Amino acid sequence: MLVGYGRVSSAGQSLEVQLEALATAGCSKIFSEKRSGISVMGRDELAEALDFVREGDTLIVTRLDRLARSAADLHTIVARLSTKGVGFRCLQQPGMDTDTSTGKLLLGVLASIAEFETDIRKERQREGIDRAKTAGVYKGRKRSVDVATVRTLKDQGVGPSEIAKRMGIGRASVYRALSS
Repeated sequence: MLVGYGRVSSAGQSLEVQLEALATAGCSKIFSEKRSGISVMGRDELAEALDFVREGDTLIVTRLDRLARSAADLHTIVARLSTKGVGFRCLQQPGMDTDTSTGKLLLGVLASIAEFETDIRKERQREGIDRAKTAGVYKGRKRSVDVATVRTLKDQGVGPSEIAKRMGIGRASVYRALSS
């Protein structure tokens, strides 16, 4: 059985393209979620997919970074699949097929590159923040959200967008406050 896994990092991103590609590839079961890929922790759909696959199945992703962002996480996942007798394939890296020696080699190389890119992205972000602090433009994270005020406004019939505007916070912060 071909089993698909799709992931995007934020609620604002769409899974549609990945889900279509996985269905086109012949996946009869697809797991998907909107979670950060920095770590495998908290990715419930990934955990379910890894539990679901059985010997002879193949787990398919559209891109390697949809599965893992670090070489260690990627190797752990692939080792777990291998132990269960499950193959792994990546659609946008056609040589990425753990059923072949070349695919296993390519997996290691691309995992290292993905981890390197993540590190470089973090360094660039840190440099930008440091420059902004030096220039006096960086204010850091906004103050913590007053959950009680958010709930009071919601109880008064004020919508999430208006609450966010009034309190000077993001709409996602309003939703988080309401769900806590």
